[in-house]
Amino acid sequence: MGKSKKNKGGRGGGGGGGEDQFDGGTDVDSVSSVSTALSDLQLAQATEQVSSQDYVFDKYIDDLYEKRGSTREAALGCLVDAFESFVLLDLVENKYATLVSQFINSIKKGSIKEVCLACHATGLLAITLGAGSSSHEIMDESRLQLLRVLQTWPDASKMISALDCLAVVTFVGATDLSETQLSMKAIWDVIHPKSGSNVGIVRKPKPPLLAAAVSAWALLLTTIVSSKRNADSWKESITFLSALLEAEDRAVRMAAGEALALCFELKLLDVFSNEEVEVDTAEASGSKNQLFLNMQALKAKISGLVYNLSMEAGGRGADKKNLNDQRDLFQRISDFIKTGECLEESLRIAGKHGILRVTSWRESIQLNYLRRFLGRGFLKHAQDNGLLHDIFDIKMDRTENMSTTEKWKSLVSMLAPDDGERGDDGDSEEWWKSCRWQLG
Repeated sequence: MGKSKKNKGGRGGGGGGGEDQFDGGTDVDSVSSVSTALSDLQLAQATEQVSSQDYVFDKYIDDLYEKRGSTREAALGCLVDAFESFVLLDLVENKYATLVSQFINSIKKGSIKEVCLACHATGLLAITLGAGSSSHEIMDESRLQLLRVLQTWPDASKMISALDCLAVVTFVGATDLSETQLSMKAIWDVIHPKSGSNVGIVRKPKPPLLAAAVSAWALLLTTIVSSKRNADSWKESITFLSALLEAEDRAVRMAAGEALALCFELKLLDVFSNEEVEVDTAEASGSKNQLFLNMQALKAKISGLVYNLSMEAGGRGADKKNLNDQRDLFQRISDFIKTGECLEESLRIAGKHGILRVTSWRESIQLNYLRRFLGRGFLKHAQDNGLLHDIFDIKMDRTENMSTTEKWKSLVSMLAPDDGERGDDGDSEEWWKSCRWQLG
């Protein structure tokens, strides 16, 4: 699939060497190497020495094949820092297959820390590459192992990392609805595990895991197109999300609130006259009328709960910041349910004119998720990553970093008449001097 994997010579078939991830080695040298290696990459980036960047990056990749778990963890830490600090598209275009192969080995056999770093690195790699065949391959290659993590319910941090990774690689790499639905179903099985003969013990997710799963599910819901929305098929999910508005944990309530706001925006609670029914009979018509009544009642219930959460009073010992965040969020949701208008948000990403604006719940959920996943690297990616430019329709003003002369030339080139208007000889230099004098 895709580009061939890099030949690692004597590394042994590209193996992960993960069986010894619980070795007794110290991490002191590894932590130091993260800082040193990232500094090397920054130096190579600053001096524009492509060969130097390749050398440093290949050193990270080589370390992913090492037997000692702490060495692999350090290499993954370096790669995560590098992906956050720079948009390394040119470096990874011909290395992504090797990278994702080793990331999957780490997810499969590594320690908790190694799994979390590998999941993060996989998502960052997909974001760096952007939408296309490469990110689709990353989704295909990694999804099976990510689903295994979600099905085995290991450490909570592993689960959250796998959820984040699955959501991001699907968001970037999926090319059709069935691929998105497969990931959404896996995430929903974490949100609302069901009993059954082939399920075994029904597990209940703890609040941090539940909140993360709801947010991941909502991210993928933002990609569902209007032609695939049918109230009856979403009723069960929306009903369960509405119950989460009464959860004890504030983060769960807020994640559910955002997901429900998106459901309202996508009109998933609306029953339309042209919705498909199997047969056009009185029975089918009655069933549809009942669905309409059920969804209206559900809307009223959600609206009431949202209003109450927007007005919630803080008791003794309440976290005032989180309480205020909850009130603000649910006030916005309550206003949206009433008016259908989403409050515009804006974020300055560069200079005076580099502004990212979101005007819908769909965009707000995408922004908040990617901002959290990219961490300190969000601003850099918002400025230089074509994927984010396409998602949020960011128009960067590249003239802000130009010298005065470069700005003049840019302006004049846009206003320049053709050669005939400048004279038969097309003396552009004289015309430029004249313009510069007038502008000066």
